[in-house]
Amino acid sequence: MTGAIFTGILTAAAVLVAAPVAVFLAQVVSARGKATFAEMVAPAGSVAILMPAHDEAAGISTAIRALVSQLTPGDRLLVVADNCSDDTAAVARAAGAEVTVRVDPLLRGKGYALDHGIRHLSAAPPDAVVIVDADCVVAGDAVELLRKACLSSQRPVQALYLMRARPEASLRQRMAAFAWRVRNEVRPSGWHRLGLPCQLMGTGMAFPWSLIATASLASGSIVEDMQLGIDLAVAGSAPTFCPLALVTSTFPDSSEGTLAQRTRWEHGHLAMIAARGLPLLWRGVVRRRLDLVAMALDLCVPPLASLVLVLLALAIAAALLAAQGGGLTPLVVAIAALATLVLATGLAWSQVGRTLVSLPELLSAPLYAVAKIPIYVKLFTARQRQWIRTRRDGDR
Repeated sequence: MTGAIFTGILTAAAVLVAAPVAVFLAQVVSARGKATFAEMVAPAGSVAILMPAHDEAAGISTAIRALVSQLTPGDRLLVVADNCSDDTAAVARAAGAEVTVRVDPLLRGKGYALDHGIRHLSAAPPDAVVIVDADCVVAGDAVELLRKACLSSQRPVQALYLMRARPEASLRQRMAAFAWRVRNEVRPSGWHRLGLPCQLMGTGMAFPWSLIATASLASGSIVEDMQLGIDLAVAGSAPTFCPLALVTSTFPDSSEGTLAQRTRWEHGHLAMIAARGLPLLWRGVVRRRLDLVAMALDLCVPPLASLVLVLLALAIAAALLAAQGGGLTPLVVAIAALATLVLATGLAWSQVGRTLVSLPELLSAPLYAVAKIPIYVKLFTARQRQWIRTRRDGDR
């Protein structure tokens, strides 16, 4: 009887983990092919670029210069110098941006900076707002693409946001860059080809003024972008993906900065799955809204490293159970899910990973996943709950 109970529990767990693997495979298969985006005739309208910045004096001028040349008459570039201890505000003004300064040591985080910026813009509101982080470079036609997509659809629009690894980067960092492209390029491209919405990614996000002016932004959440996208989708304005609008940033060289980024992203994502995943899926099913179902399924695909670790643990547990005379069903499901994950990852690598990691290096992915165990242990022992600025390479 006990063996049957354990078999049932392990089978249920394996099926539960296999579901996001199936979603991942569907997204990867759907994404195959060249990225496209339909040409749109958008109404004329002004755009305000909103750039939150905390102690970004060392690099913000590069981000501003990439944007100034894309502005048209009537557009604005507003930097929110938020709780800065350096000369971010002065550097931003010198580079050609409009600047507003926010000082509130108790309420810290990107969400509060964005809320301040929107209230500043409300005195002369634009038709659309594009949010860009201060460490990002926006490609030459991205603002115009986002303007057209946003004003024609009157929905939030997410650009393709990629984190680059430097040419001399370690294998671990190149693997991180590959995982990033899978998450931010392959998966949303797959849903986009099926006419489905995407998650917001934190930068390169465009919003009609009517939506962003009433959005709840003021928080210290470490996943304020994901939360905002879900809230807007529930309200009837699910974000759409614009794969031809490119925004890039670079992974920090320091191991401290890289670890801080990964911890923030992965803790925030896993916490969102636990808090919003199933409720959002249920809401989509009950209301017969495919957009909410699609966003919930996408949200519930956890970081690839965590999927690898959980499936390996389930396979080992199922194998031990089978060796003691238990049922084979959980082992079969776990192995099938692992095989599907390997297939999906291989297909994704063939699309976007060849220039980042070689095939032999890709085969070491399980070791990369094992190296991230401390991040997942901290999820239960010291979860990161508040926004903390990533340490940049130019920081002292």
